[in-house]
Formats: sequence, C-alpha cells, structure tokens
Amino acid sequence: MEERKSAEHFLDLIRKSRRGRFKLYIGMSAGVGKTYRMLQDAHTLLQGGIDVRIGYIETHNRKETHQLLDGLPLIARRHLFYKGKQLEELDLYAVLNSHPEVVIIDELAHTNIEGSKNTKRWQDVMEILEAGINVISAVNIQHIESLNEEVKAITGVEVQERVPDSVIDSADEVVNIDLTAEELIIRLKEGKIYDASKIQAALQNFFKSEHILQLREMALKEVASQVQRKVEIEVQPQRWVRKERFLACISSNEIKAKNVIRKTARLAGYYNSSWFLLYVQLPKERGDRIALNKQRHLINNFKLATELGGEIIKVESHSVTKEIIALCELRKITTVCIGKPRLSLLRMLLAKDTFSKLLAQLSTEDIDLIILS
Repeated sequence: MEERKSAEHFLDLIRKSRRGRFKLYIGMSAGVGKTYRMLQDAHTLLQGGIDVRIGYIETHNRKETHQLLDGLPLIARRHLFYKGKQLEELDLYAVLNSHPEVVIIDELAHTNIEGSKNTKRWQDVMEILEAGINVISAVNIQHIESLNEEVKAITGVEVQERVPDSVIDSADEVVNIDLTAEELIIRLKEGKIYDASKIQAALQNFFKSEHILQLREMALKEVASQVQRKVEIEVQPQRWVRKERFLACISSNEIKAKNVIRKTARLAGYYNSSWFLLYVQLPKERGDRIALNKQRHLINNFKLATELGGEIIKVESHSVTKEIIALCELRKITTVCIGKPRLSLLRMLLAKDTFSKLLAQLSTEDIDLIILS
C-alpha cells in the first residue's frame, strides 16, 4: 500500500510538471479592467518572443480595450446557431491543436452553448492546462461558488454562473484588479462599462456604492487568502516568514476587555491572520460567585469578539499564566495581547513573580507580548 501511494504521488508530480501554468485575474465587478490587463500581458509576452494567442476575449465594445487587440494573433472562434441566433464560443479543439505557449481566455465562469464538449468554460480551461498550455483568465468575485450566498445577501442577486473554489485554488498566480467605488461608478457613468441604456438600472442595483465596497472587500480578502495558501504550500518551512496568530486575553473587567478585543481584532485584520479570545475563569469568578452585571458584560464581550472574527476559548483554572502558555502551544500563537495592569504597588509586588514567569515562558517560545493601553 505504501509503495502504491508513493508511486501515485510521483505520478501526480509528473502530471503537475507537464501541466500549463494558470494566471487568474480577480475583480470586484465588471469594468474594473481585467480584460484590459490581460491584453496588456499579451502584448508584453509577444514582445518577449512568447507564442501568445487570444483564445477568447470579450471587449464589450469598450474602445480602449478593443484597440489592444491590434497586433495580437487570434485563434478563430467556433461559430454555431442556437435558438435561431448565430453565436460564438471558444474553440477548444483549435486551441489544443495550435498549442500556443500562452492562451488568453476571458470570462472563466461562462456557460457554454448546449452541445459543447464541456458545460462550462472553466472546464475548457482545465483541459487546456492539462495539455501543457499556459492560460491567463479572469473572473469576477461574485462568480466564486463559496461566496454565492454572501453575494446574494449583499446585492440581492443570485449569480447563476459560478466557478468551483477548487479551480481558483488551482491557479499558480492570482492577481486582484482593484478600483475604488468612486472610480468604478465614474467609469460606469462615462459609458465605459455598459451602453447608455443600461447605466441607470446598474446604478440603482448592482453598482450601488455600498455594494461595490463590500464586493471590493471580498475580492481583496480572496486574493490575500490565495497568496497565503500558496506560501504555506510552496515555501520551504525553514524559509517561512512567521504566520501571525494573535491571542487576546481578557478578564471580567468590561471596559479593559472591550479595548483588548477591538485592538487585537484590528491587528489580526492588518496581518490577515487568525485570532483567539481567551477568558480564564478563576474560582472567584465562578457562575455562583460573579455578579450578574459582570456575567452580562462577559457575554457581550464574547459576542463582540465573535462579530470581529475571533474564536472564543473559555476555561476554568487556578492559573491564568498556565492556560495562556498551554493555549499558545496548542494554537501556535505568535503574539499575546493583554490589557495594561492597573495594580497598586503591593498587588504589583505580589503579582510580580507570576508576571515574570509569563514573560520568561513567552520569551523562550519566541512569542511576542503586547500590553494594550
């Protein structure tokens, strides 16, 4: 069994080495410039002596984008009649037969016309990659399968054409094409995205500023998570830049705890990292001993941490230090965040030994300690 697994693993490595490279542009919506950027890539590659061809590009009659097609070799599209109309599709067999080094294929989420070999264009792209041809493609964030419900909640629109997350994950390079909401709306009003008859409806629906901002955030997060995943898979462990994981430690002190939660969440957001909230319930704070108002504040703080993306961990113990150290080891914490101590001189002296032990242990494990004011 082990020999078989080893052979299958080696075979998988061979297949991956033969597979084409996949570059994917992601944007928050139509009109951000994905197609324009792909055509710029094509010109750069062509000037560098690379055999690059246009498999399928949809310029939507945008003047600046359409002009970039000049001088680029095109693979003829497949023409066919469907429901009384003549339509054009990516010609999968023409791409495979011509076998360019790089092919540009737009609109990854597109559904192929009935009767095509594959139902979806992303399936065509996977087949082209397996043939050893490099592909540059593009997709909007709302077409990613796992984000479907979230997009529907934001825009009120259920996107029908979707791409599995596994396809996004298979990309060797994922690039975000970003614009501010204001810039995108200006482009829309200037007629650079849709023709004049569709502009007003777009402004009242999908292209509302609040919708664009949320979709933009989703696109940025998606690309950041893809980069992080690639680092974890491809970078040799000894060369890794440390992956930050924050631990916020709180007590039943309502105001101090709320401050620690918010600042830790901000730090975790900055590093695009996970964070955890630890509350150690000491014997004096058991449910039958702690005041009802403190219990209520604790529950509210747990709710706040959850809303800010933290994972709540509540333990009963006699030693806060012991639980912090144990959790740091279990969850591979890199930074511990605590509130600024407000102790009298006598209490500080009494607590000094405990605090020193915590500092010494964290230092040994190369864990940072941040005291938040």
